Amino acid sequence: MTALDVMALLALGGIAGFINVLSAGGSMLTLPLLMLLGLPPQVANGTNRVAIILQSTTAVAGFKRLGHGNLRVSLHLAVPAVLGSLLGAWIATWVADAVFEVVLIAAMIGASVFMLLPQPKLDTNPLTPERLGPVIYAAMFLIGVYGGFIQVGVGALFIVVLYRMLRIDLRQVNVFKVSIILLYTVPALMVFAINDQVRWGMGLVLAAGNITGAFVAVKVNLSEKGAQWVKWITLFMAGAILVRLVFY
Repeated sequence: MTALDVMALLALGGIAGFINVLSAGGSMLTLPLLMLLGLPPQVANGTNRVAIILQSTTAVAGFKRLGHGNLRVSLHLAVPAVLGSLLGAWIATWVADAVFEVVLIAAMIGASVFMLLPQPKLDTNPLTPERLGPVIYAAMFLIGVYGGFIQVGVGALFIVVLYRMLRIDLRQVNVFKVSIILLYTVPALMVFAINDQVRWGMGLVLAAGNITGAFVAVKVNLSEKGAQWVKWITLFMAGAILVRLVFY
C-alpha cells in the first residue's frame, strides 16, 4: 500500500462507517474502492468484511452503552441470517469476476434507487419475539444470503423488513441492523479467509476509518435535514464510483 492508498482507505472508510450505522450504503463506497486499489473482486469482497465486523462491533458497543438494543430479539433475527450468510459467502468465493462485477453494479444502482424513494411515515411499536414469524425468518435468511455474497445495500433490505414490515422505529432499525450484521459477517469472513480471499492489512486500515465513522455516528442524532444531506452525499459519491467502475 502507498501512503495515498492508506489515506483513501481511512477517509472513505470513515465516511462509510458513519453512513452504515445511520443509514445504508457504506459498502457502495468501500468495496469498489478496494477493487480500484487493485484487489480482485472476490478478494475485495472478503477484505471489506474485516472493516464491517470492527465497525459493527464499535456500533453495537456504543448503542449498548446508550441503553439501546435487545439481545434476545437480535439473536432470534440473526440465526437465519447467519445460515444464509454462509451460503452467500460460499457462492461469492467461486463466482467469476465478470459476474461479480455485474452483480456489484446492479446492486449499487438498486441501492441508489431505493435511497431516492421517500420513507413512509408509519406507526411503530417495540419489537418482541412474539411478533416474529416464518415470513420474517425467511426474509432474514435471504438477507443473510445477499449480505454474505456482497453486502452492498444490505441496509436497505433491513429497512424494508424491520421498518416497513415489522414497523419498528428507524433508531431501533439501526440498532438491530448493526447487531445482525456483526453476527452474520463473522462466519462470512471465515469463509473468505479459508479461501485466501482476505487481505488483512488493507482490511485493518479500512477498518480504522470505519470504526471512527461508526463511533461518531452512534453519538450523532441527525435531524431529518441532516439525514437528507448524508443520503445525497452518499449517492453523489456512489455515482462517481459507479461511473469509474463501468468505464474502468
